[in-house]
Amino acid sequence: MKILVIGRSGQVARALVERARVERARVGHAGPDDVVALGRPEADLTRPESLARALERTAPEVVVNAAAYTAVDAAESDEAAAAALNAEGPGALAALCAAAAVPLIHISTDYVFDGTLERPYREDDPLAPASAYGRTKAAGEAAVRAAGGRHLIARTAWVYSPYGKNFVKTMLRLGAERDRLTVVNDQHGNPTSALDIADTLLALAHRHAAWPAGGEVVHVAGRGDTTWRDFAAAIVASLPAPPRVAGIPTSQYPTPARRPANSRLDTARLATRYGLTLPDWPTSLRVVLDRLAADPDG
Repeated sequence: MKILVIGRSGQVARALVERARVERARVGHAGPDDVVALGRPEADLTRPESLARALERTAPEVVVNAAAYTAVDAAESDEAAAAALNAEGPGALAALCAAAAVPLIHISTDYVFDGTLERPYREDDPLAPASAYGRTKAAGEAAVRAAGGRHLIARTAWVYSPYGKNFVKTMLRLGAERDRLTVVNDQHGNPTSALDIADTLLALAHRHAAWPAGGEVVHVAGRGDTTWRDFAAAIVASLPAPPRVAGIPTSQYPTPARRPANSRLDTARLATRYGLTLPDWPTSLRVVLDRLAADPDG
């Protein structure tokens, strides 16, 4: 299957390319997926004409939009820039995919919710973003739906990987430098490996004929939940001399953007409708930690 990924340097985009390459190596030259990841300038969400050329040139069977403005705090002071990448661009891409009858997977986020529920969020829970980043991602979901093409909106949360900058790599760096870390302990979520997200999105791409004609949302998140403090403690436990990790309330770590206190995502729809379940987060964390121990650059 020919899959075009919009985005090239992000964690999920890089994981998609890797997982397809690994599968091709496993089964031989005629692997199941040919994944092409394009970023700027070849495929720029702020330039719809570049997206049209990318679609025409690659002739994909499925498109995955893995590009986004993810600087959560910076979005508070530049919401227009975030909206261009998270809302307007996905809307233009979805319209092009609809016109070409190409199924689209659009990646979204837990930040479309305000985090006040006491249970994990289901796909049909009302959206109530509490930050500029969340508002632009919610607007992106609406734009993808409005385009009218066959689509899946895949919400995920707490993404980490062997690539780039992320919470796991930050905790490993700080844990090697300090004997004590302070991390918020009143935000709950599902740590999710980009490698697992990539495996799941590739499987969903192969099931595109089973997607509802009008599109739908699915939650793609690691199994099990934890707090940022406990996640950090699990990460630094892999170090030769682990630091002490103390929990603090969010009120003691103010940020420009409000973080959801509850980022837990219910993944029952993914399991019942598509037969897909991500591994439990400690298992996936171990895979990434082992990768980073062997190669700190991923």
